Amino acid sequence: MMIFHYKHGHFIFLKKLCLAILCCTVGVLCSTYAQNSSIVTGAERLDQYISDLKNKNIAIVANQTTIIKKEHLVDVLLNEGVNVQKVFSPEHGFRGKSDAGEKVKDEFDLQTGLPIYSLYGKAKRKPSKELLKDVDIMLFDLQDVGARFYTYISTLHYVMEACAENDIPLYVFDRPNPNGFYVDGPILETKYKSFIGMHPIPVVHGLTIGEYASMINGEKWLNDSLHCKLKIITCENYDHSMKYKLPIPPSPNLPNMKSVYLYPSLCFFEGTNVSVGRGTSFPFQVYGAPYLKKYSFNFTPKSMFGAKHPKHQGEKCFGQKFYDLNEDSLSMVKHLNFNWLVETFHTFGDDPTFFNKNNFFNLLAGSDKLMNLIKGGANASQIRETYQNELKEFKVLRKKYLLYPDFE
Repeated sequence: MMIFHYKHGHFIFLKKLCLAILCCTVGVLCSTYAQNSSIVTGAERLDQYISDLKNKNIAIVANQTTIIKKEHLVDVLLNEGVNVQKVFSPEHGFRGKSDAGEKVKDEFDLQTGLPIYSLYGKAKRKPSKELLKDVDIMLFDLQDVGARFYTYISTLHYVMEACAENDIPLYVFDRPNPNGFYVDGPILETKYKSFIGMHPIPVVHGLTIGEYASMINGEKWLNDSLHCKLKIITCENYDHSMKYKLPIPPSPNLPNMKSVYLYPSLCFFEGTNVSVGRGTSFPFQVYGAPYLKKYSFNFTPKSMFGAKHPKHQGEKCFGQKFYDLNEDSLSMVKHLNFNWLVETFHTFGDDPTFFNKNNFFNLLAGSDKLMNLIKGGANASQIRETYQNELKEFKVLRKKYLLYPDFE
């Protein structure tokens, strides 16, 4: 029984990859692809965990990225005779088709009959005691993108907490961090804790999801300083200096590596009156608004898969495009770009509608400092200087939890 069939999707991916190799600098792309193909993800290392799962009741946190080569991990486990009883899904759902922020419903997988329980919704972010009463081991396998406000690490926190409360071991199958080659951004202040930022870390934390789980445990960030029984199945042949290309988009609005590289900087616009291209074919590869008419480039957001009600739907937005930039040049940038925010704010002038009134910008930033700096006229260099001391402290902390050679 199969949950997903990826043959067609992989054919398209390989076709695009071949075209990219023909069109781009052959040496650089071949080197990157060789790095990618040599990496063995945690889930692929069945010999490290499969015997532990036999004759146990298993639950798994999974989505469309939970893949071993061309097969979904759930399929592999079922074929190995593992008793997978239920699946928990994060934001965007089990198949990664739901909009950002859209409530994800519980469902049944029609082909396997497995129940799928959503962990995305205000009242159900943590697996309940009732759902865990017959679970012996929990598995966690999601592809993260390395940004504090990407909610898979928040789901990880709540799953760890639930496992700790119910004395259930958690196996985290590690995957490379596509933004794991640098660390940058202001540190979150705890009073700004939310589902898009739960811990005192920078915007770009430079950790794999396995390393992040170790930090959550080690720093006692779980409720009541609980400790989760954690087993991390590490990747092979990976280090933090590598540029890992994601084989499957981690969510609807991060469709390619350009969007993944640009996401940590452009996501701040989600807390403003500026669109980042949701509702277009190039989300997180542009930004714009109807009021930025000094720019010649424009786009018009429309309702579509992954963006049912995009910001400025049906309105012509003027702004900047990045989708025609070279992917490898984007991967060379090792810091957040605040220039776009600063420039756009000043283009708006004193318009009070630039920052949304729901405080979402400050939740993304992790404090009100960034907003105040921008309003006060600080430039990008001055903004970056304000958090360097805290960033240095975090880098020291981060070293304690690294499972792979670092980029510095």
